Amino acid sequence: MKNLINQILKFGIVGAFCFLIDFGITTGFTNLLGIHYLISKFLGFVVSAVVNYLLSIKFVFTQKKEMDKKKEFTVFLILSAFGLLINEIVMYICIDGIYAHSNELKALISDGNMVAISSVVATGIVMVYNFISRKLFLERK
Repeated sequence: MKNLINQILKFGIVGAFCFLIDFGITTGFTNLLGIHYLISKFLGFVVSAVVNYLLSIKFVFTQKKEMDKKKEFTVFLILSAFGLLINEIVMYICIDGIYAHSNELKALISDGNMVAISSVVATGIVMVYNFISRKLFLERK
């Protein structure tokens, strides 16, 4: 149990660092450069996913001995693709599904802040998915 708690803490630290990368790219590209939020989120997610992979393999999860690096990275990419899909869906639901149709929310929250809030919500949901899926598929039993 102590090992699991330690692993969750390490995962949280790596995740927080990668969140800053993702959040910075997503909000910066959208709010400063005017790039559509789904494209910005895609770019932020991809960059942070690669950094997350490198840090997670190095510091968080013990590697499966029987899995070669190419297969391990392929599994990681497949899991990340599902994480990206979840991320994009949550962003779309938050912004185009809820925010775009709520005059009350628009009066309270600027477009730029809604991108930031949606990014935090999406990242939180995907973080749980990432931990569970990587523990199941990438870690040595």
